[in-house]
Amino acid sequence: MRTTARLLTGTALTVAALGAFAVPAAHAGEEWNDSGGRHETLEIYPSSASPGTTVTVNTLACGKNGRGVGDANALGAGEFHLKPSTHKEIVVGQFTVPRHAEAGTYGISVACDNGKTARGDLTVTHRRPSGHVQTGVGGSVGPDTTQVAAGAAVLAAAAVGGAWLLRRRASGARGH
Repeated sequence: MRTTARLLTGTALTVAALGAFAVPAAHAGEEWNDSGGRHETLEIYPSSASPGTTVTVNTLACGKNGRGVGDANALGAGEFHLKPSTHKEIVVGQFTVPRHAEAGTYGISVACDNGKTARGDLTVTHRRPSGHVQTGVGGSVGPDTTQVAAGAAVLAAAAVGGAWLLRRRASGARGH
């Protein structure tokens, strides 16, 4: 009985951890701007990028099926358009960090068709090689949340399957 309870507790914790990975990153709230008014936050991924990187922005400010125009002029990337995404009430757009962009933090803003605005910061970094160059099979630039969630799902399935097998095995031992 204790073994089953421990396994179920472990499985529940694994499922809870999976829930943390499955939540989308775009949860925008309100912030105060410099002039005392409110604007929604703009989720920027990656929040730190080097020249040539494609940056994705999203916000809840524009509402369901909303649209907007993004402003990355401070960075030299110009304007970009945001349109509805597959997630309810989230609009998404992309731009590329120009090759000539200097290192620093840049304000990126969005003006929605509904009159609301959203703002976020992008930090531009220049990668400088250090240490030895490694070649061959390697990793990626950063963690892929889809792969992390898939791996956690596999672990959860293994935990559930293991609990089921142990319970089945324990039931069979009593019968003999």
